[in-house]
Amino acid sequence: MTSGWRRELRRFGKDRAATLGMALLVLLVLVAVFAPILAPYPGDVSEFHTANRLRAPDAANWLGTDRMGSDLLSRIMFGARITITIAFVAVGSAVVIGVPIGLLAGYYGGWPSNLLMRVSDIFLAVPQIVLAIAIAQTLGPSIENVILALSITYWPFWARLVFAETRSLKNEVFIESAIALGASPLRIMTLHVLPNIASSIIVRTSIGMGATILTAAALGFLGLGAPPPTPEWGRMIAESREFLPEAWWYATAPGIAIFMVVMGFNLLGDGLRDFLDPRIRRGAGAK
Repeated sequence: MTSGWRRELRRFGKDRAATLGMALLVLLVLVAVFAPILAPYPGDVSEFHTANRLRAPDAANWLGTDRMGSDLLSRIMFGARITITIAFVAVGSAVVIGVPIGLLAGYYGGWPSNLLMRVSDIFLAVPQIVLAIAIAQTLGPSIENVILALSITYWPFWARLVFAETRSLKNEVFIESAIALGASPLRIMTLHVLPNIASSIIVRTSIGMGATILTAAALGFLGLGAPPPTPEWGRMIAESREFLPEAWWYATAPGIAIFMVVMGFNLLGDGLRDFLDPRIRRGAGAK
């Protein structure tokens, strides 16, 4: 078994794009966890230093300073904590809500299933960014409200995915055999259906992380995220607008951070899809 896992890991490691995505995400987690140690000026993240205001990148401030005179590199490192918190909590909540709904609706069918899917269709009919803005605007600017808004708007994606996968598996021979042997619906859903659709959920979750971070940054840009002086990447870009193009580094640094993290999740999601999808693996083997 150990050799099999090693073989699979080596095969995954040959996907350079997925490996790059994984490396970017590991870097994000390390920066978020060790921000107080890695940041050049951890004590100045939320303080004003008028004398250092809008300094260009130099040896003392590698990415320059912002309108408060705080070191941009330090603020971006601490902002990684907010980013990873929003992404994991919001997507985790959406998975916890959407997967059981899709599983129950796909397995049982009938009017309750139709009702649940119609509710998810209503959410999907409205662009997610518009719905998230409306919810965040109603609740007020805060990290907790951003997480709540994203959780409410994203759960239908997982519900729809799990519903479709469950419906396709319900008539498979191994499911019918389990029913004939007297297995309970809960046992069938948790031990037979869920493991067979886990790969799709994992891939969707990885890609959803990138979309969540991008949407959270958009909410922060609009002033609906963490209130100042919290180091939130989207708000940092919004604050930099009035100083462009002279203070070009002000918007560039958090913009690159958002780009790298979103790209990391998308590359990892594509790599996991190729790695976990048996149809793609069989096609690669045939070649």
